[in-house]
Amino acid sequence: MTDTTSTPPNSQGPWAIPVRAAPPGAPAPRPATSFPRKVWNLLVAIKDGLALIFLLLFFVVLFGLLTGRPNAALPVSKGALVLELDGVVTEQPAEVDPLAALSGGQQLREFRVRDVVHAIETAADDDRVSAVVLDLDRFLGGGQVSLSEIGAAIDKVRAKKKPVLAFATAYTTDSYQLAAHASEIWSDPIGGVAIAGPGGSRLYYKGLMDRLGITAHIYRVGTFKSAVEPFLRSDQSPEAREANLAYAGVLWDDWLGEVKKARSKAKLDAFIADTPGLVKAAGNDLSKASLDAGLVDKLGSHMAFDERVAEISGVSDDSRPWDYNAIPLDTWVAANPPEEKGSTIGVVPVVGEIVDGEASNGTAGGETIANHILDAASDDAVKAIVLRVDSPGGSVMASEQIRQALLAAKAKKKPIVVSMANVAASGGYWVSTPADRIFAEPDTITGSIGVFGILPSFDKALAKIGVNADGIATTPLSGQPDLLGGVNETFNQLAQASVEDIYARFTGLVAKSRKQPIEKVRTIAEGRVWAGGTARQIGLVDQFGGLPDAMAAAAKLAKIDGDYHAEYFEDEPSEFSKMLAELFGPDKDQTARAPRGWFGLAALNRQLTERRLVQDLSLLTDAGSVQAACLDCRAYQPALPRRAAGTKGWLASIALLLN
Repeated sequence: MTDTTSTPPNSQGPWAIPVRAAPPGAPAPRPATSFPRKVWNLLVAIKDGLALIFLLLFFVVLFGLLTGRPNAALPVSKGALVLELDGVVTEQPAEVDPLAALSGGQQLREFRVRDVVHAIETAADDDRVSAVVLDLDRFLGGGQVSLSEIGAAIDKVRAKKKPVLAFATAYTTDSYQLAAHASEIWSDPIGGVAIAGPGGSRLYYKGLMDRLGITAHIYRVGTFKSAVEPFLRSDQSPEAREANLAYAGVLWDDWLGEVKKARSKAKLDAFIADTPGLVKAAGNDLSKASLDAGLVDKLGSHMAFDERVAEISGVSDDSRPWDYNAIPLDTWVAANPPEEKGSTIGVVPVVGEIVDGEASNGTAGGETIANHILDAASDDAVKAIVLRVDSPGGSVMASEQIRQALLAAKAKKKPIVVSMANVAASGGYWVSTPADRIFAEPDTITGSIGVFGILPSFDKALAKIGVNADGIATTPLSGQPDLLGGVNETFNQLAQASVEDIYARFTGLVAKSRKQPIEKVRTIAEGRVWAGGTARQIGLVDQFGGLPDAMAAAAKLAKIDGDYHAEYFEDEPSEFSKMLAELFGPDKDQTARAPRGWFGLAALNRQLTERRLVQDLSLLTDAGSVQAACLDCRAYQPALPRRAAGTKGWLASIALLLN
């Protein structure tokens, strides 16, 4: 009998699993996706999604910045020019590091001095400005020369019979120097005035280093070169104390003279002499004691102060009597750029520590500044060069690189004039030596003609834990400096000879440029720091004056007939950098966390001590190169972030062993 049962084509015999036939027209089944491929597809999808999100955020932020950024083309309304100085004033603001900002570190805003001065001076003659408001509630200071320049600009506003009103919860030495020039000074009832004056302590590490077994090998010239004393002593030397008291005393006398002139009716001397006694007599109320002494005119909250400004400048919203017509500083600066009439004078800022290599704004990179000078020298439109110096010095190699660039400019018949701001000491004076004329202010800190080098060794520290170093040598300098096994006398002699040679070059440059006998220069050198008034008497500077005076002298030397203007040769952040700075830089949230009362501002000394500690320790780990630096002078500048840079020179190469 024949079996007529048919077997399906896909059958594999009687044990095959039945397969349901696909409907007609259906696609063929796809093979199963492997697990790794699924993970890969998921990662690609996440990547594409994040890219889309960031792209959308970028354009949203870009639109916000472009619409929110001050625009010179926008009309400026009438009202009070508001200088809300939440931060510090400086000759050249440092660039905001967006990556550092992302890490959560607080960044305070830095205001360019020339922008503030120009804004105030233009406001004096502009009918749109009815008053100038100094909001100093979170002002953290600046150099004394810079503050005097701003004060002089405020005086020009008052000379035009325009009111200038200042407010702060509490005033410190720097903020009161500005406020004294105002026609009305307001303080919060829980604030007041607390004047400290220049001075303070620094840390000395000799005892700690002896305990740890760390040896600091110091190579220096100059009796007064106190930068390295913290590693040699447990206290301040008599020579350093004498020098520090001398120039701090000059600065203090000048501060008192300026404030008394601006605020003649205030009982300033009595208040400073016995602030606690006057506060106790006022019922332990610092603000009332300040009012009784005539240091402030009114006590009131910030809202009450704003209502007072509204009485002068008008109210922008009738339902909010404290909301006065205000012109922000950034808007006014953008709408009033400096005029560019006549011939061009190149201005090259040298601001901050002088370091080897390139550096961004706020630090004077030797290569960066030299290139700016050479650019100005090569520009036929530039008739003269003014070097604006606000630096405590730093690397000798970088200082010499800047000096050589100035000599190249002089070879092109460009007159060179130096304008010293708050500090032009050590390396800051080295770069000033090629000048045809040097201008400074009585409060400028300069001099510090001395050099040093420093290297640590850790052989004693290692011996304390039972570790010793040993080896061979084919010459006395083999393996030297041996930072782990000890630095030998041959290296010490060579290093000291190198420092003495550089010191001889430094004093020789000063003698030649100032046309003085080398013997006289040696008596005023040795690392001693001088205030500008004394520096003029001993011939280190030619005359008193600010940047406008230096420009006028440069124009005269260049035989410019008629008008002239400044063209600044300095790095300009890219638009993208500006966008990142506005996105990640100092903002209202950060300034809102800044201290306001005098106790909070006084507590900032803790941060300054921490910063000084880092600077001191960097001498052991970073410096390496021979330094022409005045570290004590840093206390008279706004505290700016230190930028990393490369180093040069044989002694600098030694420091690489420490990293």
